[in-house]
Amino acid sequence: MQTTVVRVGTIYIPVQDVQRAVDWYENHLGASTNYQDHDKAIIDVANLSLFLVKAEQKQSANFIDCYGRERFSLTFEVDGEEDLRSLHSELRDKGVQTSEVEDRGHPGVNFVFQDADGNLFDVWSELSPAY
Repeated sequence: MQTTVVRVGTIYIPVQDVQRAVDWYENHLGASTNYQDHDKAIIDVANLSLFLVKAEQKQSANFIDCYGRERFSLTFEVDGEEDLRSLHSELRDKGVQTSEVEDRGHPGVNFVFQDADGNLFDVWSELSPAY
């Protein structure tokens, strides 16, 4: 194959109420909104475009793994453990449901948080090489 994909352009996230989701991502993750109408919004966060799309009830970006555990499908990165612990505290202080910070046996530490619609996201303390 001579032509390869370059990067991820957009990630679609199901939400119940577009305005509530936009407000949540702006207030909790510092997102900025590029476009919004009654059934979708495009926000920028962490050098990605997220499409927040009004979905049927009880839809999320989560999945169940082979052990029956609900899992996230996206990991955000921060620059080191100090930044991770700071973000963890900030989210908890704002009432966001988070896991404890954990060591998963690889470099760095992680935690999982949930947005207003129950979508799970992971945060990792190590930055991947720039692409």
